[in-house]
Amino acid sequence: MTLGQSYRPVRPSRRALLLGGAGASAALALPAAVSLPALALPGRPEASWGVQSGAVTSSSALVWVRSDRPARMLVEVAATESFRRVRRFTGPLIGPGTDFTGTTALHGLPAGERVHYRVTLADPSDPRRTGRPVHGSLRTAPLGRRRGVRFLWSGDIAGQGWGINPDIGGFRVYEEMRRLDPDFFLCSGDTIYADGVIQPSVTLPDGRVWRNVTTEEKSRVAESLDGFRGNFRYNLLDSHVRRFNAQVPTVAQWDDHEVRNNWYPGQLLDDPRYSEKNVDVLAARALRAFGEYFPGSTPAPHGTTGRMHRVVRHGPLLDLFVLDMRSYRNANSPGRQPEDRQGILGEAQLTWLKRELARSRAVWKVIAADMPIGLVVPDGSANFEAVAQGDPGAPLGRELQIAELLRFIKHRRITGTLWVTADVHYTSAQHYRPERAAFQDFAPFWEFVSGPLAAGGFPANALDATFGPERVFVRAPERANVSPMESPQYFGEVAVDGESGELTVRLRAEGGTVLFTRTLQPGRVGQ
Repeated sequence: MTLGQSYRPVRPSRRALLLGGAGASAALALPAAVSLPALALPGRPEASWGVQSGAVTSSSALVWVRSDRPARMLVEVAATESFRRVRRFTGPLIGPGTDFTGTTALHGLPAGERVHYRVTLADPSDPRRTGRPVHGSLRTAPLGRRRGVRFLWSGDIAGQGWGINPDIGGFRVYEEMRRLDPDFFLCSGDTIYADGVIQPSVTLPDGRVWRNVTTEEKSRVAESLDGFRGNFRYNLLDSHVRRFNAQVPTVAQWDDHEVRNNWYPGQLLDDPRYSEKNVDVLAARALRAFGEYFPGSTPAPHGTTGRMHRVVRHGPLLDLFVLDMRSYRNANSPGRQPEDRQGILGEAQLTWLKRELARSRAVWKVIAADMPIGLVVPDGSANFEAVAQGDPGAPLGRELQIAELLRFIKHRRITGTLWVTADVHYTSAQHYRPERAAFQDFAPFWEFVSGPLAAGGFPANALDATFGPERVFVRAPERANVSPMESPQYFGEVAVDGESGELTVRLRAEGGTVLFTRTLQPGRVGQ
């Protein structure tokens, strides 16, 4: 399938720049009151924050850019890096309403192929003033299974005070992941640390000094919309991140640190660092910034407001079920209640998940959770942050909702399910079996944990025996908040073979080491 006509340089008309076109995305239009300052800025619009892509299907994708001023986003797409034959898409007029970010929807793309794109920013007042094109590429989802599918996952970026360290080359692990050339990257939450301050330097236990790139927004906790936006911009200061984004589409979900540690809806903060005590206000601002910086991360189906949970379909081999275990949860508590309909997902999301799992015809159904199932994650001395609460008996509290889901998977004979997550700042593999469990009405399954990607490492969490987990593999430091100079960062890889349908999980450490490998067989209710 050809991607278009012979190339001519982009020279949009002034009318097109001001009005957009049918291919324009839904980014906010630039208000007339702030369109004129672009005339006074010297030079041309620049996209120095790079490009990225998301919401990739077999025929479409979203492309993202950030400008340094009001500008019209223009995208050219081609089958090769030469751009000899291109298709053009006129994107939005972007401005301060979206922090100068914009996305453009690409459609009519060939399935299962590498597609090259370049983004040009044009001055709305003068179509001849265009910035330097910024190049990127993506691989669309296949229609068949022959080529297979492969993705990476991890989470926890710029956490615990460990930011971009120029002495060690910044976030080097992104370059390692880029060279693996996956079909996409699943960022499993804690994409930023809005509640984490980045100091200029930190002295390590052995006397070495960790140096950070610092910004004004990272000098305090995020409360305003601009503060949250500045946290997302911080990660893009790293050249490895920008190169990775330009090559690998991202599927992003959030957890707690996009807002504040261990937050839940309705929480009122008792934290002197915050002047805004209503966490719902903070979460709304964080969600808006999250959607501005991750294309396609908060789709709005059927005219509703944006939501995080969704199914990412990647050909006949893989459906990825992206969960939101933060927005609909009940308050963190000791977790011993005998009835709990709200749980960690909320009733509506649980109903959605069961329905979509039952409808899925993919060989593998990977459940992307932003928190683990059987690992005990405390919140203070009495409450718990995730699903497990340390009681090895029958399900209580949030465990009741997970028990209902696991029972549903077994009785509906849903094949090929497994769980991936991050959150706990180490890497491990847990196998859950009913023979070891207090609750036994479920089929065996695997849960794989990997992270952090650029944050502190922590010791392994205790297991809760309710669902019978066995820790088959773990790699974790012995003390809390070990810096990336002292312990490698971790990410996971999932690869599905097109011919056999086998799924292989690899837990990887920065530096190229594969720590653990497990291959699962297709077509089974339990593994």
